[in-house]
Amino acid sequence: MFEDRNAAGQALASALVARRDNFPNACIVALPRGGVPVAAPVAAALGCPMDILMVRKIGAPGQSELAVGAVAEGDPPYVTVNPDIMDAFSVSDLYIQAQVTRLAARMRARRQRLGGGGHTGRIIGQSVILIDDGMATGASMRVAIEAVRAAQAHSITVAVPVAAAEVVDMMRGTVDDLIVLETPVPFRAVGVHYRHFDQVSDRTVAHLMHTAAENCAGQRG
Repeated sequence: MFEDRNAAGQALASALVARRDNFPNACIVALPRGGVPVAAPVAAALGCPMDILMVRKIGAPGQSELAVGAVAEGDPPYVTVNPDIMDAFSVSDLYIQAQVTRLAARMRARRQRLGGGGHTGRIIGQSVILIDDGMATGASMRVAIEAVRAAQAHSITVAVPVAAAEVVDMMRGTVDDLIVLETPVPFRAVGVHYRHFDQVSDRTVAHLMHTAAENCAGQRG
């Protein structure tokens, strides 16, 4: 169990620093909001830039916490779905399209508040490290991987403090490297494995991104 997201990020940073030779020209891409406080210590430890990639879960009808798919910002947005959950809940393609339209609009509005953005232009040829606070179903991370791959990253590493073992098994082989500190059994939810798992505000995300940018500029200067 991790104390909070910052502590989880410190632990993840130690694991990544030990393998820094695997990440030439590294760029951290965090999944907001929860992934940003985890990614910030990693970016500081590696001395590399940090950006965010907006990803939103597509909830099943009547069960918003159950991911039937996910959408990542892009032009057009990147979308993945879980066919098994779609069948189980009789989810139509029209439902998915409507959710993608709604969520894409919300991500554009949030991007204006948070800043950042340039990830598609800045990660071409870079070693991208995708970070979140955990993976329960892996839906958000899968669509993030597709978006980063389409942006022509040199390599993709997924790094999270905690994840369901079956998700790790499923994701292994889909990226160049996969770093997961803990795979508890049973795995019920990401937040269960943190003592403090408070909601992360947009203000906190914006502050962490600003600080990361200043630190990176200072190290390069």
